Amino acid sequence: MNAQQLKQLLNDVKDGRLAIEDAMAELKKLPFEDMGFAHLDTHRELRNGYPEVIYCAGKTTDQVAAIVKRMLELDYSNILATRANSDVARALQALTPNVEYSTTARIAVINRKPLPQPAGTIAVVTGGTSDMPVAEEAAITAEIMGNNVKRIYDVGVAGLHRLLSHLDEIMSANVVIAVAGMEGALASVVGGLVDKPVIAVPTSVGYGANFHGLAALLSMLNSCASGVAVVNIDNGFGAGYMASMINHM
Repeated sequence: MNAQQLKQLLNDVKDGRLAIEDAMAELKKLPFEDMGFAHLDTHRELRNGYPEVIYCAGKTTDQVAAIVKRMLELDYSNILATRANSDVARALQALTPNVEYSTTARIAVINRKPLPQPAGTIAVVTGGTSDMPVAEEAAITAEIMGNNVKRIYDVGVAGLHRLLSHLDEIMSANVVIAVAGMEGALASVVGGLVDKPVIAVPTSVGYGANFHGLAALLSMLNSCASGVAVVNIDNGFGAGYMASMINHM
């Protein structure tokens, strides 16, 4: 239940269209709904501005489908399922026709009521093409949350002229998400060029001494550029969500 639905519920009670007992039954679902295998947080949109997002890894296809089915029954407009495989996507497409699935980002989106976009832009910048799966997770997350996203991919520090050729676009964004593996130097370079928040996303892309993204994570945490904040390894969703919050302030 979102704020608009809650207002409608209260107005229905006030105008006599809904009995108090029926309203109480609806309000009992507000904190969460016990589905047996999951507790669906039906209160999150009221608290945080966006409903609960489904993390599919570790869940069965049937569990994800049951959660989405209930969210659709509760009239959720925008549903986001991250780390979803093709089996999950097919199960969701059987529930509703308007499912968009990105094989690159492994994200399934049900966007029945697109949110209004603020004037600002979020720039998603990657060091290499190999960082695209994490970058797309960030970009799609930001888009479904009502943001204009500019993608600037494969502009890493191994060819710095590529990054500099897009400098005007990057500097004009309200927030920059810098996605990079290997040594993760992109975030420091971007942070030294712009006067906007930079959200650094280390990826697990790299050779053995990269330690599955740990080297990039430590490099970004030790950035000498001011204004750089870091999310966890491969956490494109977290970066997209945070960038959306900043862009909507």
